[in-house]
Amino acid sequence: MSTYRIATIPGDGIGVDVTAEAVRVVDAVLPGIEWTEFDWSCENYLRTGSMMPPDGPVRLAGFNAILLGAVGFPGVPDHISLWGLLIPLRRAFGQYVNLRPVRLLPGTESALRDRTAEDLDILIVRENSEGEYSEIGGIHNPGRPEEFVLQESVFTRAGCERIIRYAFEQAAQRGGRLCSATKSNGLIHSMPYWDSVFERIATEYPAVQTRQMHVDALAAEIVLHPDRLDVIVGSNLFGDILSDLAAAVTGGLGLAPSGNINPQRDTPSMFEAVHGSAPDIAGQGIANPVAQILAAAMMLDHLGERAAAAAIDRAVCDVLAEGAVRTPDLGGTSTTTDIGTAIAERAVSLIP
Repeated sequence: MSTYRIATIPGDGIGVDVTAEAVRVVDAVLPGIEWTEFDWSCENYLRTGSMMPPDGPVRLAGFNAILLGAVGFPGVPDHISLWGLLIPLRRAFGQYVNLRPVRLLPGTESALRDRTAEDLDILIVRENSEGEYSEIGGIHNPGRPEEFVLQESVFTRAGCERIIRYAFEQAAQRGGRLCSATKSNGLIHSMPYWDSVFERIATEYPAVQTRQMHVDALAAEIVLHPDRLDVIVGSNLFGDILSDLAAAVTGGLGLAPSGNINPQRDTPSMFEAVHGSAPDIAGQGIANPVAQILAAAMMLDHLGERAAAAAIDRAVCDVLAEGAVRTPDLGGTSTTTDIGTAIAERAVSLIP
């Protein structure tokens, strides 16, 4: 059995609660992992003036993977918390793929009427390092009548090609259908360029059925006809919005994991739940840890521990399907620890 060094950054609010359960589940199926916890958070920012030390990426570079909790706390603006921790780590480690699987899990209900698990199983591939999330721009003439804000988007050939090609590879391994999110009728330069790259790379994958949809129409498609979708690829902003929408209609953000992936594997990838830090319920033992546990399963799969990852995934499905252990967001009265323990025990029984 391989020994892994994994960094945890529990973050803020319920990030701390659910990360503890994810670690518990991983330890149950794969003993011997060397965990190192880093207290980088909004509380750290309020104490020190920074979300993480200047050498934070250097200190994390030697780990095999990173398990990140939710970040965010009242009094610290979101642009401070995200640009002080999450986004710098994504870019420092070349995590240009944000992978967000969204599916209807057993024993849960969709917000959409009469939809089943077969209808709701979508993989969203989000560009994670450039696009609309750019630092280029600024506020000019602040405080004066002629004040204005400039925010630039950046779409490089290399950045577009690699994320779109990655999405085609994922589609080829799944249902063979790929939909590209665009807005070429409104964004005159960036989206027509994105579309041209998508069309060019599509010629390399003749077996994959392709569609290009304006992002507003695609949002409606997720709600009205999710069964028509398999893999979606989108820019940083479009992928972010669409993945939260898709997670919401498949049972809620408390069930949705994600991975910030470096496909070259020369630096650590980072895994996290899609949900936020929910400080209003932190420490009360009622947060749903499923998303963070599934993020940990994605991490193990990325590390090549597929049997352990599959056992966790199956355990989550079994526990939710049985319905005896449920947190309040799913209509139950169980605690965060209750569901973490139930999943860990079931996962151990499923290890070959």
